[in-house]
Amino acid sequence: MKLYGKNPVLERLKSNPKTIKCIFIEQGHAESAYIHQKGKQFGISVTAVPYTKIQRLAQNVNSQGIVADVEDFAYVMLDDLLETAISKHWSILFLDNLTDPQNLGGIIRSCGSLGEFGIVLPTSDSVSVTESVLRVACGGDNFVSIARVSNLANAIEKAKKAGFWIMGTAITDSKSIFDVKMQYPLGLVLGSEEKGVREIIRKKLDQEVMIPMKAARMSLNVAHAASILCYEIIRQKNK
Repeated sequence: MKLYGKNPVLERLKSNPKTIKCIFIEQGHAESAYIHQKGKQFGISVTAVPYTKIQRLAQNVNSQGIVADVEDFAYVMLDDLLETAISKHWSILFLDNLTDPQNLGGIIRSCGSLGEFGIVLPTSDSVSVTESVLRVACGGDNFVSIARVSNLANAIEKAKKAGFWIMGTAITDSKSIFDVKMQYPLGLVLGSEEKGVREIIRKKLDQEVMIPMKAARMSLNVAHAASILCYEIIRQKNK
């Protein structure tokens, strides 16, 4: 698995260097001295190569002159995520059939920045953590535990039995996120842009919410919506 770009590679070096196999950096790069120093510190091979070699390695992806070979993303078990979330007072995002890697990367970046979040993805009809996702996550993946499950509805049910209050987004017949008094530990369900939250999942929600919009015909994509919702979750919890 490859990691592209200055911020993703530098954050991985700081937060999770043991997962880096080797790094290729363009000759004369501004971060060259720092990356060579960190590579030596953690026993990571760092090779300076010409621009043309970086381009071949990056396969037309904008790498900002840095490409790293890293281990595949390490998912956690759902039971472990639930236990950690309860002990550390995290909230959990359940992503229902999200298929766009850009959106998943954006959600991971927001969750990593805000802290105190885990994510659950289904194994089918859903994007997984790919190179494209990591590029958009921009290092946030180092701070977010992610589980994959075969049945999202069952995972939500397990979370409810563990004491989680489950909130989900809906367009109609739902309450403004700013008028809802949240309960913790909390699970937030977000649906795909095309279909929203599936009916089988909606039946398991304790509260449906929406982000009020002044322009009725406008809408936010799921990554932007997640940022607002997660910020409000943190704000209410810390009141």
